[in-house]
Amino acid sequence: MIVAVTGPTGDIGRALLRRLDADPQVTKVLGMARRPFDPASQGLSKTEYRQGDVLDRKAVDALAAEADVLVHLAFIIVGGQAETRSVNLEGSRNVFEAARGVGRLVYTSSVAAYGFHAENPQPLTEDVPARGSDAHYYSAQKAELEETLREALDGADTETYVLRPCIVAGADALALVEAFPKVLRKAPLGPVLPDPGTPFQLVHTEDVAQALAAAVRGEGEPGVYNLAGAGTITAADLARAFGWHSVPVPRAGASLAARAVRLLPLMPPQASWLNALRVPVVMDTTRAREQLGWEPEHDTKAVLADTARSARDAGLL
Repeated sequence: MIVAVTGPTGDIGRALLRRLDADPQVTKVLGMARRPFDPASQGLSKTEYRQGDVLDRKAVDALAAEADVLVHLAFIIVGGQAETRSVNLEGSRNVFEAARGVGRLVYTSSVAAYGFHAENPQPLTEDVPARGSDAHYYSAQKAELEETLREALDGADTETYVLRPCIVAGADALALVEAFPKVLRKAPLGPVLPDPGTPFQLVHTEDVAQALAAAVRGEGEPGVYNLAGAGTITAADLARAFGWHSVPVPRAGASLAARAVRLLPLMPPQASWLNALRVPVVMDTTRAREQLGWEPEHDTKAVLADTARSARDAGLL
C-alpha cells in the first residue's frame, strides 16, 4: 500500500509518518510539503519527500496518482481569516477532487466543525450536524470543508474517513502553549486565563496518529469519527499545569468577550478562540473505539501533563 500525506511536517503529520513507517501493510509513504524535509534524519525508511503545495492542483494530482490512500493534513490553524482561507478551503478542495481517483481518503477535521452552540447535545456524537460557528473562522471553515468534501466526492467510489479530534497536544505538539505570545508565557505571572468552568478535552498527537493509521488501513466503516482523550479539564486546570493564573468568570462573560473580539479591529487571530470557552464541546468517542479499534494511551489530564513537561523542557514556559 502506497500512502500519500499532505502536511507531513506538522505535529500530527510527524507522528503519523512514524506510525506508517512501522506498519507492515505500508510499502511507501509520499510526504508532500512546500519546503524540503529529510525523512532519513527522522529515522524514516519508507517516506519519500515530494515538493508541492496543496494550492497547486497539478502537484496534488501528481501526488494522488501515485497513491492507494491519500491523507490530508495540510491546514493552517492559527492565522487571520483571510490568511487561512486560501490554504484551508482552496487547497483542501484540490485534495478532495484529486481523491476521486484514489481508493481511500483520510481527512482530519476537528471538533470545531460542530460549532459552539448551546443547544448541541452533550456529549457530541458523530450524528450531530457539523454547523460550525461563524464567529470562529476556524470552526466555520472546518464545517464548510466537510460539505465541500461531500460535494467533491459525490458519486465517487473513494472510501472516505473523516476524523474529528479535539485540541491536539502532547510532547511533540506544543501549539497549545505556543499560541500564547512569548512575552506573556515568560512573564513572572504568565498569562491570566478567564475560566468560565467550561469543560474541554485534549487528545495526544500519538493517539491521533494511531486512529489515522487505522483509517489508512481501512479498518472500520468509512465515515466520521470523534477523537478525544477520556475525561475533561477547564481553563483553570490548564493555567495550573503551565504555572499561570486563572480568574473565574461567568460563561456569559466569556460570550461577551468573544463577541467583542469579533467586532474589534486589530485583534490577534488567537483571540477568536475565546469562542471555544462559551459552551462545552465534549465528544463521545465510542464509534472510534468500537469500529477503528482505537485505544488511546493518554487521557486528557495525562495529555496536559505531558504537554506542560515538554514545554518546560523546550524552554517555552
